[in-house]
Amino acid sequence: MTTRLGLTLPQMKHYDLGKDVPDVARAAEATGFDSLWVFERALFPDPPTQGLYGVEGLAWPDSYRAVADPLVTLTLAAAVTERAELGTSVLVAPLHTPFQLAKSLATLDAASGGRVVAGLGTGWSLDEYAASSARPFEERGDALDEVIEVCRAVWGPDPVVHDGTLTRIASAVVGPKPARPIPILLAANTGRARRRLVDHADGWMPIGMGAGQLAAQWRRLQDLAAERGRTRPLRTVLRTNPRYTPKPYAGDDRRPFQGDVGQIVTDLVAHAEVGLDEIFLDLQSEVRDAEELKDVAAEVYEAARAAGV
Repeated sequence: MTTRLGLTLPQMKHYDLGKDVPDVARAAEATGFDSLWVFERALFPDPPTQGLYGVEGLAWPDSYRAVADPLVTLTLAAAVTERAELGTSVLVAPLHTPFQLAKSLATLDAASGGRVVAGLGTGWSLDEYAASSARPFEERGDALDEVIEVCRAVWGPDPVVHDGTLTRIASAVVGPKPARPIPILLAANTGRARRRLVDHADGWMPIGMGAGQLAAQWRRLQDLAAERGRTRPLRTVLRTNPRYTPKPYAGDDRRPFQGDVGQIVTDLVAHAEVGLDEIFLDLQSEVRDAEELKDVAAEVYEAARAAGV
């Protein structure tokens, strides 16, 4: 069975959002991509107060200085596409109030004809929590639990009732409802997170880490699902962040050609053999503009399909 392929939308500061997001979304769908993805980076501490991903000494990339809001970006894409799914990888759930996030996702799903995939996580940036979260960083797991609970309630039948730490709904009609149940996917890198995924989510959203390590993690998650009595299949969507050095433009001899679509496809083939449902590529930081993003994405797509991905 052919692996579904997706592409991230341009959210970073070197893009013209109003023009480039719809343009790339239309082109990706026309190329054949099955899904379009966004990520969340709320702010850029300057000077940095912690390393990237919380790793001491690891610098934040300059491209994170201005990252467009993920749901606004998906809305721009939804308006100009008809088929491609619209996914988040990931929304940092505790940075949002549970009720408003649930309603926003439901509205986008209704407007797009049932194409939203909610990839959620807890994040790692202390500065983002200080700026946005209603609960402290130490409670991020509990905050994610409440977001999932509120989403399930708000997306379900009326009257909606929920009594949680942040959200209390005595009894209310809440609409619009999603066009279909929105799948919730989680990254799940810890034991508690994996149990949360198996018990309460629809699928797994790992990051490309090498095919061998990915396969080992997938087997461990499947074993846990069996141990906990899960019978529903786990949907699997792999995020990949390929490195690509752009080709020089005509007359541009400032940098040699180092881009290697062939290597990207070789890696895709290896990861696809693990047997996950879908793989998507984040190329937006590796290219100079939307035209190059469209060109490279189309080249990778055609080569991957030719290779049997």
